Amino acid sequence: MKILVTGATGFIGQNLVKEFVSSNFDIFCIVRKDSDISKIDKKAKIFRYDGNIEKLLNFFQKEKFDGVIHLASAVLSEHISTDINNLVNSNILFGTSLLEACKLSNVKWFINTGTFWQNYQNEQYNPVNLYASTKEAFKNIAKYYTETSDLIFTTIKLNDTFGKNDTRNKVFNLWAKIAKSGEVLKMSKGEQIIDISYIEDIINAYKILALNLNSKDLKNDIEEEYVISNSQKMSLKDLSKLFEKVTHTKLNIVWGGREYRHREVMIPYTKGKSIPNWKQKYTLEEAIKRTIGNL
Repeated sequence: MKILVTGATGFIGQNLVKEFVSSNFDIFCIVRKDSDISKIDKKAKIFRYDGNIEKLLNFFQKEKFDGVIHLASAVLSEHISTDINNLVNSNILFGTSLLEACKLSNVKWFINTGTFWQNYQNEQYNPVNLYASTKEAFKNIAKYYTETSDLIFTTIKLNDTFGKNDTRNKVFNLWAKIAKSGEVLKMSKGEQIIDISYIEDIINAYKILALNLNSKDLKNDIEEEYVISNSQKMSLKDLSKLFEKVTHTKLNIVWGGREYRHREVMIPYTKGKSIPNWKQKYTLEEAIKRTIGNL
């Protein structure tokens, strides 16, 4: 398979590219012209995109990709007015340019990445924030391309994610930091239910779906939507206790020391459909241990 990956400089993208090239897939990564590509696997080929759509179309026509895995996104839990251009350009304009190129070069399939934040309070569509709105808008735009071409467009929705060598300001990284330093961390009351998935399980899900899409006629799966969800869900406070147990540490957390965010997600999306033939491999305990190790 020849696959184009967006978002390859991000945490999930780096891990996905590494796994896919090790499986002998022919991987191309599209990055901004000024992106740092030092953490992308050297076996992947790089295309630097400067926003010139003609160059993008020519690139697609030349390479004849089987599929696209679209991970790139501008993620903001809350925005200010000056963020709007970046959100629209990154989450709508760029993706639409990719879909146009897919249509004109007869790409077979496109795996989009969505978010549970599109489904606030477990509703079919209720965006938690403007970021989630742009993700939904892009999915709706894709309807035009599936109606006017043979492109199969599917979406994998993610909630929270974690894994080894993750440099993002995520909860396990914060807890690992305070476990070492002993400093105090103010958090909300911790009643929200957390659905957090391990990176190796996530990459396996993308791989299985890509193989499925490439191996057979899945016309019935056009615009299908899947979720990656952890079988173990618990409150943030209980998750901290599990973290302490696995890492043999004590966290100095002041529960209720900060307010919940506006439109805090208290219960994650539960109505999603799992990817056929995918199963979670690691328990939360195993995944935390593999991620954090000994502190």
